[in-house]
Amino acid sequence: MTAMVSTLVLASNSPRRRQLLALTGWTFTVQPVNIDEQPLPGELPAAYVLRLAETKARAAAQHALPGQTVLAADTTVADGSAILGKPAGAGEARSMLRSLRGREHRVYTAIGVCRPGTPAALGTSITKSAEQGGVFTDVCATRVWMRDYTDEEIEAYIASGDPFDKAGAYAIQHQGFQPVARIKGCYSCVVGLPVCRVASALARFELVPMTDVTAACFAHLELDAPCPVYQALLRIDRGGSQS
Repeated sequence: MTAMVSTLVLASNSPRRRQLLALTGWTFTVQPVNIDEQPLPGELPAAYVLRLAETKARAAAQHALPGQTVLAADTTVADGSAILGKPAGAGEARSMLRSLRGREHRVYTAIGVCRPGTPAALGTSITKSAEQGGVFTDVCATRVWMRDYTDEEIEAYIASGDPFDKAGAYAIQHQGFQPVARIKGCYSCVVGLPVCRVASALARFELVPMTDVTAACFAHLELDAPCPVYQALLRIDRGGSQS
């Protein structure tokens, strides 16, 4: 018997993105890609993550099977216009965490979705390639306020090893450090994959969620507030107007 091929490919090796995408109920395969993630001179954070998400989607699409849909994502922390990626070592992690302490910043996560040979549906941003069809891109921004953690807490967190694969050198969900005081916007965007926006984007490629995405997301993240982003996206997808 021939094995069933998943119709969805996640172009990321992030365990956090795998967990969040699984909330949609889709089965998917993982196809990590390696690209140059250096910002361009003068590139702003939102443009940076959009470019990388699109580039990752195109790279993964080169290995996709006919009919498969590719999802890629990229996340960065923005301190003003400064892009804070993954720290290169303890010194850079320490510097980032001290800079963000007690202040507001923004987290941007962009997604790129494409199906080789299929133009992207109209969306936030579309770029087209004769070889790979269209790439639909979207970006989510969340405002984040950090608490006034101590230098000792920073050192303990660095010693845990957790900051080194995280944009901005922190994880909002880390139970030991808990660096964030509050947010305004999408929590899953800060974790690395804005699930409701992913569901909306994949619906453009006729991939309908197998679960109630907002309920699954909030249950997984242990949140209890309504999700205005999800409700707004539903209104748009059903032909309503965006206020």
